[in-house]
Amino acid sequence: MSDHYLMTPAGKPRARALGIPLLGAPGPTNAITDVAGVEVGMATLIRGAAVRTGVTVIHPRGPSGSPDPVAAGFHAQNGNGEMTGVSWIHESGTFAGPVGITSTGAVGVVHAAINAWVADHHPQMAEAWVLPVVGETWDGYLHDINGQHVTAALARDALDGSSGGPVEEGSVGGGTGMTCYQYKGGSGTASRRVVVAGRAVTVGVFLQANFGRRAELTVAGVPLGLELSDDNPMAIQSATPAGAGSVIAVAATDAPLLPGQLEAMARRVPMGLARTGTTGSHFSGDLCLAFSTANPGAFVPQKRPGGLGRLDFLPWEVMDPLFAAVVYATEEAVLNALVANDPMTGRDGHVAPALPRDRVAARFGGQPRHHG
Repeated sequence: MSDHYLMTPAGKPRARALGIPLLGAPGPTNAITDVAGVEVGMATLIRGAAVRTGVTVIHPRGPSGSPDPVAAGFHAQNGNGEMTGVSWIHESGTFAGPVGITSTGAVGVVHAAINAWVADHHPQMAEAWVLPVVGETWDGYLHDINGQHVTAALARDALDGSSGGPVEEGSVGGGTGMTCYQYKGGSGTASRRVVVAGRAVTVGVFLQANFGRRAELTVAGVPLGLELSDDNPMAIQSATPAGAGSVIAVAATDAPLLPGQLEAMARRVPMGLARTGTTGSHFSGDLCLAFSTANPGAFVPQKRPGGLGRLDFLPWEVMDPLFAAVVYATEEAVLNALVANDPMTGRDGHVAPALPRDRVAARFGGQPRHHG
């Protein structure tokens, strides 16, 4: 098993290090960047006792490929959240440029920063129009969410600092101040490789996990939440209902697909979330985006011979392996976000404990692999 499956680039453990049995075959780094061309950038802001936030950026075709739109689909499992740009995704089945994920109070700043970044790097694209896709989850338990700490400069750090390869997880980027199942949550990713219609394709998921009640937590089918309920300061300190928060999930694939097929993939994300136990709180915005990096140039007018556009796509009847890949990668991404974490204290002394890796590992025969 690759070291990338077990540890993050910073040496934090991932779910498989605890012996958790997970379905499906991951790609080389078990991350969304296993989809060729996809890059992830993160900027993390931890300052003083009350600032715990950041920005994550996903470049579907890398920074240089922003002007080339990707086919896309969107699904809202529950709408108590925000993702900009989805009206155009519903209308056209596409979007162009980087995707931002951040704190609830910083959506506007990141949106404006993406606009400015596109104007600097791709002025011809900016002359037409830019409709950035920016999603958010609420980090107000640990972070001074109304303090306007996320700046355009921070967002630019994430935009300019992207790369392929292994992706850091846990309390990094937009996930810095997030909680999940009333443990420390945040950024998580995973991938799956499947063979569809005789071709090998990759599906990768990145998510910002900030949802779930402790009692719901399920790991590889084992309902551990009640068993692990003895250390839950969030039950006392949090002013929001248990389970509130939200999740933004982005699924990427190199499989050639129609926008409607990508919407169907986005609808499978909540099935992966449910495998970790959540029943879907009214106070959680569960927003899911899926895109395909196939068909480069298909949505660029200058590249249409004879004025006609063309898309290659897999037939609907072979979609099931892709649906399964989304479900399994989503489940593992949530668990990675939980496992690759340490306790965090934030504003007003609020504490988010870390998932007790030793107790989880004891259930599945893995190693606790304590970090730090």
